[in-house]
Amino acid sequence: MTRDLILIAALASILVGWLAWQTIADDPDPVRLQASGLLSAEPDEFKRVTGPAPLEFPADHGLHPGYRNEWWYFTGNLDTEVGPVGFQFTLFRFALDPGPAFDSAWHGEAVWMAHLAVSDGSSKTFYQSERFARGAARLAGADAERWWLRDWQVLATNSGWRLEADAGDVAVELEMERLKPFVLQGEGGYSQKGPEPGNASRYYSATRLTADGRIRLDGQWRSAIGTAWLDREWGSSQLSDDLAGWDWFALQLDDGRELMVYRLRRHDGSPSPYSAGVVVAKDGNPTHLNVDDFTTSERRWWRDHEGHRWPVEWQISVPEAELKLRVEPLFDQQRWDGSIIYWEGALRVLDAGSGKPLGRGYLELSGYAD
Repeated sequence: MTRDLILIAALASILVGWLAWQTIADDPDPVRLQASGLLSAEPDEFKRVTGPAPLEFPADHGLHPGYRNEWWYFTGNLDTEVGPVGFQFTLFRFALDPGPAFDSAWHGEAVWMAHLAVSDGSSKTFYQSERFARGAARLAGADAERWWLRDWQVLATNSGWRLEADAGDVAVELEMERLKPFVLQGEGGYSQKGPEPGNASRYYSATRLTADGRIRLDGQWRSAIGTAWLDREWGSSQLSDDLAGWDWFALQLDDGRELMVYRLRRHDGSPSPYSAGVVVAKDGNPTHLNVDDFTTSERRWWRDHEGHRWPVEWQISVPEAELKLRVEPLFDQQRWDGSIIYWEGALRVLDAGSGKPLGRGYLELSGYAD
């Protein structure tokens, strides 16, 4: 009888997941989620990040049960024979409960979501694809050697990772090699984002990866070579209720440095005091930034097809690093139209005064389509 009940529960769980997928896949106007809402406070039974703790590699490349959310996040800029291309691959995990209710391969304690996007600079086309799976029967998961959702996967190699993702009209196959040590964001990987206990995450980055492989767009494979960036983060109640969203910049400069800054926005548009960043030197040495060490200001806004306005061109200043930059998108239409509305796109980095090219990067904007 117990085994029958477990089987029924497992089948019901699969059916609920399938119905949720059908709703998102087939509904021409599905219910949208807000990225900031997915990271806000939740019941106390989930683990929370409340202070520094050592990170261990490669173990921490895998998933962290008991936390509400986690992601594995690649972005990068590539050169092909027909022009520049940006790419994004993200694997998200959203826990449904703090841990398995019973020991069964069919039990899925989390919903997994994967995003694949390619920004084709030559045609100014934004390709995007979204997938979901329950974390049951190994349909999705992550360990130190592999991160996957069905046949989309990232495999660990001796010096980095291999990405394989095929969505039909777009596909990405890339070998990525890490060139610098991991950057532990915040205080040794403890990234505080608000005043309340648990308004924080474990956060580390690989800020410069070589990327070499190929991209398929509309049935045509293109050789591709460039650089990539990996962000890893997990927690349970990262954002406090007074935040409306964020503006996140990951820039790779031609002089060998990287700059990451994020502005956490309050509802009145002002920056949260927990906004932060880092400058990574050519030798990999990080200099951490607090909200007073940098400024970001909007230069140009773009209006999407639903009437939402997005700040797609910016000026960034980091006086201590002698950086005064202008960033502009490869093209404006790099907005996600899936279950979560956000803007994620490839950037050009220019000197704010002379306009001289200084590098490339990625920008993520959330909270502008509430």
